[in-house]
Amino acid sequence: MRPDPAKVLIVATRTAACDDLINVLTRRAAASPARFNLLVPATPYGWAWLADMHSGGVAAQRYLAAAAERYRDAGLELAASWVGDPDPLAAVMDATHSASYDEIVVCTLPRHLSRWLRLSLPHRVGAVTGLPVTHVVGTQARLTSRPDGRRTLHTEPATQTVD
Repeated sequence: MRPDPAKVLIVATRTAACDDLINVLTRRAAASPARFNLLVPATPYGWAWLADMHSGGVAAQRYLAAAAERYRDAGLELAASWVGDPDPLAAVMDATHSASYDEIVVCTLPRHLSRWLRLSLPHRVGAVTGLPVTHVVGTQARLTSRPDGRRTLHTEPATQTVD
């Protein structure tokens, strides 16, 4: 009889689609069966949080869509994915209260850029859930459909018809 796959909760926002996280998840999937669930907290960044703590939802949805596509391309299957509370710890608490997980993967930006590390999020997630936490340091994923990530130049001048 095969053991049930481990339920793994992935918590990431701007790093959700980065190569570092995908490599860790690919190695995890190769080690033993796992069901991945992606939680992207709607955490605003930059100056947006000053005006509205809930302003990160649109960007979070874009990071979630980009990550889901990258995971599919890497052969990783997501059992579920969703945008959560702007407070990443509250988002994890919501997720762990509504479903059971065997482990959590938290992916952050590098220490000098990460607000989540200044909050000791990986440690706090482990403390409040009692689950093993893997911390991955990643880079911000590009949200662009252009392969080189650059803006395209207009090849034709814009015209406007005036009557």
